[in-house]
Amino acid sequence: MAHQPVTIFHRFEIIDGVKIFYREAGPSDGPVVLLLHGFPTSSHMFRNLIPLLADGYRVIAPDYPGYGNSDAPAAATFRYSFAHVTEIVEALLSRIGARRYAMYVMDYGAPIGYRLAIRHPERVSALIVQNGNAYVEGLLDFWDPIKAYWAENTPERRAALARLVTLEMTIFQYTDGVSDVSRISPDNWIIDQALLDRPGNQDIQLDMLHDYGTNVPLYPDFQAFFRTYRPPTLIVWGKNDKIFPEAGAHPYLRDLPEAEVHILDTGHFALEDKLDVMAPLIRDFLDREVAS
Repeated sequence: MAHQPVTIFHRFEIIDGVKIFYREAGPSDGPVVLLLHGFPTSSHMFRNLIPLLADGYRVIAPDYPGYGNSDAPAAATFRYSFAHVTEIVEALLSRIGARRYAMYVMDYGAPIGYRLAIRHPERVSALIVQNGNAYVEGLLDFWDPIKAYWAENTPERRAALARLVTLEMTIFQYTDGVSDVSRISPDNWIIDQALLDRPGNQDIQLDMLHDYGTNVPLYPDFQAFFRTYRPPTLIVWGKNDKIFPEAGAHPYLRDLPEAEVHILDTGHFALEDKLDVMAPLIRDFLDREVAS
């Protein structure tokens, strides 16, 4: 029997005067799966996963302010911080009635998701962690110039990181560590880079990179949430990622010893390369831990 096609809705809500875009699919009364994207992409990174979950789950994938199809107010007039983005995501979820959710967190989505979790731990039904850090062991060589920027917010330190928003770096994030690059659609970096190249967006990204440093002091709080609430957790991690390397995956087991861990032979944006491996793992996990 052929599978019923899934309709994905592309919606907007105005939150604190900012138009926030989100993708939504699945039954309105189904268990919620919240997909939180990384840098420098958007909910676009979940476009292939959403249809594979939406027959049984209400899947919600927002774009943060400054990313994807959400508004990108000028950095001079809008506070681009992980705390503020978390507040906006929380307000969006409240607006659309998502009161409990399993979270898929990746890259920037990890501290945003974990900030949500420590604010409202009772709302988190499960965690899916994909190259998203919560331990200092995961901040290795790639982060050295960024750590210098956290310590000394000078024009020179900031300018040194402008390379992180170039086309070369965007392509690198998608292709490095991938054995067969033909599995990766060039649409990814074409779309991401077009958005990065919008007037003023470089300042948005450099502000967010600086503010990432505010997440590190919260790592003990994130870890305390893991230990105290023990949410069912699936870790699917691209081991060749130089940004969030495999060293950041294993410390989760200190606080979540029952977590299921799958280390995959791929890079940063693992879904682009290993959807055929990851989607069955994710679906099986959700069906066991969330749907039942």
